Amino acid sequence: MGSDNTYKAREFNLGNLKGISDKTLEMHFKLYEGYVKETNKLNEKIAEFVKDAKVDQEEFAEYSELTRRLGFEYNGMVLHEYYFDNLMTGGGTGDPNDNSAFRKAAEKSFGSYEIWKAEFIGIGKMRGVGWAICYENPSNGLLSNHWITLHETGNIAGFAPVLVMDVWEHAYLLDYKPADRPKYIEAFFSNIDWTAVDKRTHKLAPHSIAA
Repeated sequence: MGSDNTYKAREFNLGNLKGISDKTLEMHFKLYEGYVKETNKLNEKIAEFVKDAKVDQEEFAEYSELTRRLGFEYNGMVLHEYYFDNLMTGGGTGDPNDNSAFRKAAEKSFGSYEIWKAEFIGIGKMRGVGWAICYENPSNGLLSNHWITLHETGNIAGFAPVLVMDVWEHAYLLDYKPADRPKYIEAFFSNIDWTAVDKRTHKLAPHSIAA
């Protein structure tokens, strides 16, 4: 948040990724900045409607549409921050090591890391635009993978995002053809910052995953 209660676009020190060009990142950052600006605009407009603690009936349709739109813009802003934060400048190390908190959670939740990865990749390959997100259930520490349509449809109430993959075409179109999304997903995995992902894992319920 900015000092005047508005959101401020973050700067991400990302570059030289494996299979994801700096040109793609530059475009992606600009897109993210657009979500920040639109979120601030919508919050300002909504605040104007409710400043007198009521919404006039004749304005209700416009107010409703602005409020619905806010979920799209706000989630677009936040999910991109999760996405950029779980990438590593210069590329990652591939799959997490045996001592990784995330790997242990995946094994506990799916039987093996390989089964978790296969399902997550399968979700990422689904037709349509959206996000593949691995969430942690804070009540028991178990992981689950989900497809999020657009930015706001399909999020699991109360669950914490652990690994976020953008599979809108803007995330890879400058580097791969639309039909080559699997190549982008492979590139995404080669750039994951597993240290960042581990910090998200068990953040809310570190005790609940114990064997």
